[in-house]
Amino acid sequence: MTHGEHRDQTPPAMSMPSRTSIPRRLARRNLSGKDAKRPIDESTIKNLILTETENLLKSEEDFLSSLSQINTIVLNKLLQVPDVPDPLGNDYLTLLKLLNDRFHGVWDLTDGCFQTLKQSFEEPEVDSQDLYLVTENSRLLQVYTEYVSAYTTFLVMKGFEKSAKQSSSYWKGNKKLLLQLIGDQPETPVHVMLQRVLIEPLRNHVQQYSLILSRLNTTLSQDASLVDSIAAFVRLQTFISQALDEASQTKLLWSSVSSKLVVALCTPDRRLQEDSKNVPVTVTPGRYDRVLLFNDALVFLQGNEPHICDLHTVWVDATVKQKSDLSSHTFRIVTPEEELFLSTREQPHQVLWSWKINQLIRQSLERRRDFPLWGKTGESSDPPTARLCRYTYRSEGRFKNADYEGDMSWGKPHGKGTLKWANGRNHVGDFKFGQEDGFGICLIPDASRDRFDCYKCHWRSGAIQGYGICEYADESVYKGYFKDNMRQGFGVLEQQASTTTSWKYTGNWEKDKRSGYGVWETSDNSERYIGMWQENQRHGLGIVLLNTGSCYQGFFNANKLVGPGVLITEDNSMYEGEFTEECLLSGKGKLTFANGFTLVGTFNKRADSGLQTHGVLSTASGFQDEILKKKYQFGAGSFPVEERWPGIFKQFQKFLESGCKREMEESFLGFHVRSSKKMQKSQEYLYCQRDSETDSGHIEDIMKELSLESESLQSYLEKAFNTSHHPLKKVMKLLHVVFQATYSGLGANLHLLSMAQEEIKYYAKKLWEFFRALLAMAEDKGGRGPHKDEMSEELNPYTVILPAILPRFHPDLFMLYMLYQQQEDALYWQGIVRLGHLNDTKLLEFLDVQRQLWPLKDVKLTANQALPLTRNPANPNNTQPTPYPRIKRYSIVRHKCFQSATECLQKIITTVDPKEKLEIILKTYQEIENTVSRVLSKDYKLPMDDLLPLLIYVVSRAGIQHLGAEIHFIQDLMDPNNRGGINDFLLTALESCYEHIQKDEVRLFK
Repeated sequence: MTHGEHRDQTPPAMSMPSRTSIPRRLARRNLSGKDAKRPIDESTIKNLILTETENLLKSEEDFLSSLSQINTIVLNKLLQVPDVPDPLGNDYLTLLKLLNDRFHGVWDLTDGCFQTLKQSFEEPEVDSQDLYLVTENSRLLQVYTEYVSAYTTFLVMKGFEKSAKQSSSYWKGNKKLLLQLIGDQPETPVHVMLQRVLIEPLRNHVQQYSLILSRLNTTLSQDASLVDSIAAFVRLQTFISQALDEASQTKLLWSSVSSKLVVALCTPDRRLQEDSKNVPVTVTPGRYDRVLLFNDALVFLQGNEPHICDLHTVWVDATVKQKSDLSSHTFRIVTPEEELFLSTREQPHQVLWSWKINQLIRQSLERRRDFPLWGKTGESSDPPTARLCRYTYRSEGRFKNADYEGDMSWGKPHGKGTLKWANGRNHVGDFKFGQEDGFGICLIPDASRDRFDCYKCHWRSGAIQGYGICEYADESVYKGYFKDNMRQGFGVLEQQASTTTSWKYTGNWEKDKRSGYGVWETSDNSERYIGMWQENQRHGLGIVLLNTGSCYQGFFNANKLVGPGVLITEDNSMYEGEFTEECLLSGKGKLTFANGFTLVGTFNKRADSGLQTHGVLSTASGFQDEILKKKYQFGAGSFPVEERWPGIFKQFQKFLESGCKREMEESFLGFHVRSSKKMQKSQEYLYCQRDSETDSGHIEDIMKELSLESESLQSYLEKAFNTSHHPLKKVMKLLHVVFQATYSGLGANLHLLSMAQEEIKYYAKKLWEFFRALLAMAEDKGGRGPHKDEMSEELNPYTVILPAILPRFHPDLFMLYMLYQQQEDALYWQGIVRLGHLNDTKLLEFLDVQRQLWPLKDVKLTANQALPLTRNPANPNNTQPTPYPRIKRYSIVRHKCFQSATECLQKIITTVDPKEKLEIILKTYQEIENTVSRVLSKDYKLPMDDLLPLLIYVVSRAGIQHLGAEIHFIQDLMDPNNRGGINDFLLTALESCYEHIQKDEVRLFK
């Protein structure tokens, strides 16, 4: 049977957890104290309980009868009326069905209570439990509240008027039945009678519940459970009265305003709470003439034009003072796009408006009304200023037509949020006081490509500031720094589109254009430009490297080569002179050929006719001059090292000057930890992520492990350069990027060695400055860092920083050294190979080593290595060991002579630290001296004349393939404090050995 059908019998009993009757604990209660007026015996209590239970049973029975009649006479008829579309768009049938469902909810609950009471009289011997009015009052309140809400909604939407009109003939014939249900006057309109029929029996029944409980409570002297139940039903009565009053006022409002306003404002759940016509209030600016406060919106009327403010996005500031009119009482209303001042002549009116608006805001945010509608005492907490909101911007501005969803405070996006525009643009990230501030991801559509520009950056005050990554619609990607939404400072822009020529720029930017020092390279490594830029064009001194092996240095103006320059071709010919715009030889110059010949004159080279020249050819050139020409260094003194990468170091300097603030750290170094999981996923690709929640990365935390010892500092730096949250890690990462962009791949050119090695030393110097600044800051913040006055002079960039950073740059840097020394190393290796064919005895003899210094007599053959005695056929009586096979003995001797020194020198290639390489050379010298002292059985200090041949022997046996590159590497990067003394002496001796092995008499020795 559906809810719309007529019930011919009582509905089934509702399952109840308890039976009704006053519990035995109440009957046996010992009433004493000041609340006990007189002793009541148990029989009197039982009689009272029985009487009130009978009253309750009779009341439930009468109420069920009324409900049955209402269902038959009213609801069933209403549900039979066909639904006619409402011109205002209200779904009449849906509201009616909801009312019917809530009505039957009350009916079912009442019937269940009735059946339970009835059973308690049929089984008097069974112990009775608590009254359901006590134990089930929350369920009763819920069902009645739901019914009243559905009833008032139907009332506000003029459902009763529509019902009376559509079945007017039926109501005329059954008017007497309606009058019997409510006892009204015959002249009462039908729709009013319908309203009363569906609400008055319920209100009366709730009142009966309260009366019965009050009588029991009076007799039983304020039982706590009864007191709570009485209060619950009193609140329900208050709620019913308030809900009906709100519904009546709201219905009256819709009847008094224009149909245009009704269409704009009327919704089923909306209730009028206050009207400026009843409690006067004026609005500044004065374009609004009426204010309406609803349970979900604050509405300002300008004639028939409403300005609707969702209460979710309304803030009330009652602290403002209106200086211009001291007789008025003012408070401020804040919305996302407007601020209004509401004034009243009387202070109670101002208090009433501000208090009601605040409480309705709170209830709207909590998505529930108070119960009763204004709370128990009318006192409630104010709404939070920070809240989750949705809002669509309409006014002119950056956010026009954007939908915002996220955190707001005082009408401004503040916290996490998302902005979306209809054209597909959106921004998700951090906001502060209404502007993008913090990390965010922004998508901007590119209609020409049907793709998006994706910005994953940091914002400050609504503009991109600091480090970010942008993936553009043309498939190019920028990783670098911004200022005021433009690329500014250091950055890398790479174009990887498959349909166009791919390229990559690593360098400085100014106002969104390539300006300053930078490196440009094509993706196929066919060309690399290193030098100065201005407004996206090569401008100033520059170096061009081609994959053919040619390279040149000259001056550019608007992408064109002008003036003098230097060209080195793939066959090592070198031209110094003037060029055409197409980089062809034109004008006066000097051409040095690979064989050392020179040609000085006037040149003219054309693509169609080849090279033409008038000049003087000279064939007088020495071997050393030829070597020096081939090793000409580009950029030496032309690109001051401190001006190459200012965009990297200035950003970190700003971070230090800011006091290492967290927001500066995130902006300039790319750190972020407070973002959501979705945004953190994006940042894993973009920036250095924190390792864990417990590892904060604050300066105070990252300095805790410092001490004054050099080993501790180096260990700490090694950890810092490998820890993603450390600020120095970010700097190191960027320096590695620019070094590889300049000197790796096509940039592995011997003519760039001077630039590279001075750049490495400058890195160490700057990192040392930054590290010292961090130490000082850690000390100022109460950390355990060493005081600057306590730091040893031995601690400097060469001893602390270089050992930590060289492993990261060594492969690319050492490649340049090997290319630079390629010719000498080739000659040297020929000598090593030649000397390797000699056994130890012949090699020592060839090097003129004094026989007294030879350690060969120390060699003792084992039993397995000793050769048996054999008879010489020419002299049978002469028995002596025959060295057969002879080469076996020489091989054993060779591997025993100065073995410790040879093995020690071989370790020079196992470290990249120049200091450690020097220590290995010194150790090698000591091993040679120790061996000689052992041979001579006394301490012996080797003079240079004795040391040099022995050192040549050790070098030849160590077989270090790129020894010239190693020596040059040590000379360039060693600590200046270590120059002079034993280090210079040994380094000079090693270099002399290296040069001696290159000589013709060694390489051609047979």
